[in-house]
Amino acid sequence: MNVYKKLQAARVELQSSNMKKSGNNKFAGYSYFELGDFLPLITAMFDRIGLCSIVSFGPDLATLRIVDIEDGSSVEFTSPMGSAALKGCHEVQNIGAVETYQRRYLYVTQMNQAQKAYEEKRFGHALGLLDKVRPER
Repeated sequence: MNVYKKLQAARVELQSSNMKKSGNNKFAGYSYFELGDFLPLITAMFDRIGLCSIVSFGPDLATLRIVDIEDGSSVEFTSPMGSAALKGCHEVQNIGAVETYQRRYLYVTQMNQAQKAYEEKRFGHALGLLDKVRPER
């Protein structure tokens, strides 16, 4: 099995795991996945099926690399680096905030986890319209 087949197997397993969103944005009124909601599950699944994840941060890009530990094949997911300016925090705390957010978004992307509550809250009516105009399969 190659890295893509293993990653797909992990995605299917994670999405059927009945994972709960523990993050709550009270200001915007939506729930979201925190790293602690899914990272232990992903780590255990990857260990079982022979994958390893490596996160790195460069000046412009955050990268999540998934490596098949049996054959060395890999796939990468990237995201542009952001910034943070949290009130009352030191520079290193802002760096930590950015890295935490980047990790979360990279993992959510690579595991195809939907953030539907946020999307519905943010885009609301437009999502409902899209459902109506999508062709039936």
